[in-house]
Formats: sequence, structure tokens, C-alpha cells
Amino acid sequence: LSGCDSGFGQATARHLDIMGFRVFASVLDLQSPGAQELRQSCSTRLTLLQMDLTKTEDIQRVLQHIQAHTNSTGLWGLVNNAGFNDTIADAELSPLSKFRTCMEVNFFGSLELTKGLLPLLRSAGGRIVTVSSPAGDMPFPCLAAYGASKAALSLVMDTFRSELQPWGIKVSLILPGYYKTGTTCDPAFWNLQKQQLLASLPQELLQAYGEDYVEEINQQFIQFMKVAVEDLSAVVNSITEGLLAANPAVRYYPGQGLGIMYFIHRYLPYFVRDLFLKGFFINPKLPRALRREHHNDVKK
Repeated sequence: LSGCDSGFGQATARHLDIMGFRVFASVLDLQSPGAQELRQSCSTRLTLLQMDLTKTEDIQRVLQHIQAHTNSTGLWGLVNNAGFNDTIADAELSPLSKFRTCMEVNFFGSLELTKGLLPLLRSAGGRIVTVSSPAGDMPFPCLAAYGASKAALSLVMDTFRSELQPWGIKVSLILPGYYKTGTTCDPAFWNLQKQQLLASLPQELLQAYGEDYVEEINQQFIQFMKVAVEDLSAVVNSITEGLLAANPAVRYYPGQGLGIMYFIHRYLPYFVRDLFLKGFFINPKLPRALRREHHNDVKK
């Protein structure tokens, strides 16, 4: 189970431990408050492992540990939960390095871990449950870097699902709504990210969009996250069902409002979907260079 420092991973690790399973829970930092909490609240069956999904040596170390402890039995389940995003901005304003980091953690890291554990999963005829995002299915404003990595993750897991069927391995995707996890609801974190983004933007882009444009996006996102759901149990239950149900669903959609969102996405024209996503999530103001007062200033 990856990404157990906070959020879905931490809650799921605790839940599975209470159910009596042997859990290998990976955390970014063994001394983090989330890791300490798991140590205190869980049984000795739970093993905490340090892993940064961007580091092959970390992944290999975790693989060796799990292999050594499950070689005779195989591994029943893998939960790819670790995810990363630190950019809320238009794709044009998001540095290429942010796209790469999202891909490294959310896609390549999870792919490497999955491929490494497949021999153990095949010998047990086990399960792979992966936490993706609706942002990987539709173009949420200002989430391109994160969404692109989740789209890649969803697609590769769907491919695994069909390819691993002969081995008896079942693969499920979890596409949660809006929940309070980790730094997602910390305004100080997002304000810092915004400052760093503004400092890194080329002058021409800053002129075209305007600093107030970036400010506005950030404020709307912080407002949006204030209504995120604190109770993570719907997601934990979906992950658990993916691991334990005789016939788990291919996709789980825990969270409010996803039904209507996917209905609009599938059956209505693109412009309706785009309007809905802006109304629901972030609706940026007009970039500075397109505003009437800017044109008047230029004429003067």
C-alpha cells in the first residue's frame, strides 16, 4: 500500500490492519506525523517502509523486503495510492518540470512498483487496486499536469486489467471525488506554490496573463477545497471492496457529484462539459492581454 503518510493511504492501512491483514505500508518519511500515528494505532502486523516513488533504489528496496516476507505465500493485493500535485495553473503557465514530476510519481513510480510485484501477485492470483482521478478522464481547468499523469495511470491499469485476466488477477480503479487529504487543503502550501510559480514565469507570459489571473485561480482553488469531504470512509470502503470482493468493479466512484459529471462528459456536447467544469471547479478570469481595459491602455 503506497502513500500512507496521510489521507486515503493512512486510513486504508489502519482499516486493513484492524481487519486482521498483514499490511506493508509505504511512507515518504518514517518520522512523519502520519507514520508515527500508524505505529501507535496499528498492530505489529503492520510494516512501515520508506519509499520515494521517484527513486528506483527505494522501490527496489521495498520490492526486496516484500519478496523476502511473502515468497512462500505470494502477495494478495497491491494498492497504488501515492499521488502528487503541487501546481494549480493553466497548462501554458505550468513549468514542464511540474508535468515531469507528476508523471514520475503518479505514473512511472506506480508502474515500476506494479511491475516489480507482479510475480508475487500472479502466484497468489491477487488484486491490484489503483487510486486515479476524474481529472484523468476530463480536462479540469488548471489541473493539466496532474490530470495528464492520472490519464496515463488509468490507461496502463486498464491495459493490465485485460492482460492479467488469464492469470486470475483482478484490477480495479478508484476515481474519488473531492476529499481533504495531505496538503490539498492547506492554504499556506498553495500560496507558497503560487509565489514560486509567479517567480518562475517568463516576463512575456506574466504580461499576457497578469499576476491577478494567477492569484484568482489560487483563491478559487482554496475556496473549492474548503468544501472537500473530511470523511474518507467511502474511498477506504471502495479500496477494500476492490481487494476483497469476489467480483470487484472495474471502476469505483466514491464521492459526491461524480455521476452527473460523468453523464455530462459522456453524453452532452464538449462546450457544456467545459462550462460545467468551470462552474464546478475553477473559472479563471480573462487573461490580462484579452481584457478591454488592457486594449484601451495599449491604444493610449
